[in-house]
Amino acid sequence: MSQFDQYLTEEVVEDYSDGIITRREALRRLALLGVAAAVAVPLLAACDAAGQGPAGPTTAGPADPSSASATPAGPSPLPAAAITFKGPDNRELQGAWAAADQPRGAVLVVHENRGLTDHIRSVAGRLAASGFSALAIDLLSEEGGTASFNDEGEVTAALNNAPDSRFVADMKAAVGELQRRTPEAKIGAVGFCFGGGMVWTLLASGEPRLAAASPFYGPLPDGADFAGSPNAAVLGVYGEQDERVNATRDAAKQALEKAGLTHEIVTYPNAGHAFFNDTGQRYNATAAAAAYEKLTGWFNTHLG
Repeated sequence: MSQFDQYLTEEVVEDYSDGIITRREALRRLALLGVAAAVAVPLLAACDAAGQGPAGPTTAGPADPSSASATPAGPSPLPAAAITFKGPDNRELQGAWAAADQPRGAVLVVHENRGLTDHIRSVAGRLAASGFSALAIDLLSEEGGTASFNDEGEVTAALNNAPDSRFVADMKAAVGELQRRTPEAKIGAVGFCFGGGMVWTLLASGEPRLAAASPFYGPLPDGADFAGSPNAAVLGVYGEQDERVNATRDAAKQALEKAGLTHEIVTYPNAGHAFFNDTGQRYNATAAAAAYEKLTGWFNTHLG
């Protein structure tokens, strides 16, 4: 099992553990990921034994009272229009484009393991409203786009089946598209969960065109070396309660220091994995608002 295979499997188990999905749905999603029943059943049984899962205590749900309203962090989004653009090997890539009126920079937005959703489109729109033209890429463009799948489980499985090298090539093409649309702007990138891992992966692949990057609670690739992205100022965002991803936080800091990159690691208290997603059960409005302010401040400094 590769690193991202393991990460996506753990995402399903964690959703079950937190009571977000049922045992039946967890088994279905694990099967879609290629996890055999002989492995999946003990994984979920371990959660049951720990008193977790739908039948036991859950940490899912708002982490603070203000989260109940699910008010998105940041300003009201500008429109994000569906676009296509040229990718590697003349493949057509899909995305959502939100143009700032007077852009201070341009940002690539990389989605979670749920694909290019309305939530991710709204993130692009909010960044545009904050002065940063944004392109949210659909990493399942080759499969027909996120909208061609029936549900989240199928989307995650499709992401699991595609090679990371294709994702890197597509993200690099998206950086090129941002340069084409905003030729005077410096380029940044932000990604969430799986997309946070993809931003780390893009940095590790060597991307000198990036002036700033912000992976939100994304898994760090094994042996990450960021020397090939010398111009990127990196803001790593984590949630205090996200023990699984936080296990790679120190390694991320060490890799950034080794590469000599400008960086800051921020961990938000009382926040878990995916705390920024205002459509999810782990949304934390207080942490999300603070993280959005920090993110746009970072982009103002390094892209403006």
